[in-house]
Amino acid sequence: MSAPATTPDSPLLRTDARLRRRRAINRGMEALATLAALVAVAVLGIVVVSVLREGISAINLDFFIHSEVPFGQKGGGIANAIVGTAILVGLASAMAVPIGILIGIHSAEFAGPRTASAVRFALDILNGVPTVVTGIFVFGLLVIGHEQSGWAGAIALAIIMLPIVARASHEVLVLVPGTLKEGGLALGATRWRTVLRIVLPTAAGGMTTGALLAVARVAGETAPLLFTSAIVGPGVLTNPSQALASIPVRIFELSESSSKEQHAEAWAAALLLIVFVLLLNVFARALFGRSSRRIGSTR
Repeated sequence: MSAPATTPDSPLLRTDARLRRRRAINRGMEALATLAALVAVAVLGIVVVSVLREGISAINLDFFIHSEVPFGQKGGGIANAIVGTAILVGLASAMAVPIGILIGIHSAEFAGPRTASAVRFALDILNGVPTVVTGIFVFGLLVIGHEQSGWAGAIALAIIMLPIVARASHEVLVLVPGTLKEGGLALGATRWRTVLRIVLPTAAGGMTTGALLAVARVAGETAPLLFTSAIVGPGVLTNPSQALASIPVRIFELSESSSKEQHAEAWAAALLLIVFVLLLNVFARALFGRSSRRIGSTR
């Protein structure tokens, strides 16, 4: 039999042309996506290399063990800012992580569909509020009529952390297979005991990842602390009833100086902050991968 004749208007030719066009569009979109990924990686590399080049000269032992000197003078370090940041982030985590996990448990396990949707919507709005607005809110609530303090700064950071922890906990908990919950209930366990003994251990890695990402988010926040914990005394302070120094605020102060030495110290402090955030993200990704494999093995 002879092959069917084709004309310019043949359905076979039209199908072949559409196929070539789709392949061309697919290759073009793949190239654009690859280019976008390379741009993102390049931006990160440029930022890290720039901060490293500008700040490496100020990195030494004195930089880590000495406190800041009066504004405009040479020398000093960020020991008080490191201690203050650790206290502020630690207090904020102690407040935000348990509450955020409980919110995630409620919305994922106990709330009805409408209530859970309303809670998630409120968390998304709270997560989208500019951090400077959070700082002004805490300033008006706790600082006006009183003094700046570490507690006020920690509460501002906790408000920023809360929606991140809650949403991460919710998303991880809904990934836990329903068969695990059904098995616990079938064995006679109550709902809360099933969640406590089966669901939470399964999702622990993912929830820890969410908490670490929230810590990485607030570790570099400056605006809330400018309103709540920026006017600090000399030396290393550890009492949260007083204003505590922090690395982001110290970077801001050093960048306002006309001294090149203090500019280098600002770059060095920024380098320390970047390294801390990068390490937290790497650790969080490792935990998330482990949690994903654990949840996947139960399906």
